[in-house]
Amino acid sequence: MKRSNGFDVSSVAWRKSSYSNDEGGECVEVAHNLPGTVPVRDSKNPEGPVLAFPRDSWALFIDAVRAS
Repeated sequence: MKRSNGFDVSSVAWRKSSYSNDEGGECVEVAHNLPGTVPVRDSKNPEGPVLAFPRDSWALFIDAVRAS
């Protein structure tokens, strides 16, 4: 069982960024099926660390990225 900040992330559904490619570029994956939390990981290292952000903070980050 893989845990991140007390959350079990072994069964979450990961989604790769639409800007990622299959050529080994910088890739991130996010999961949206944990209530109130958005886990983020490096897709090249799926067994590595997972960052867990509060859903509201993640939404603000995404809005800021889209606005830039």
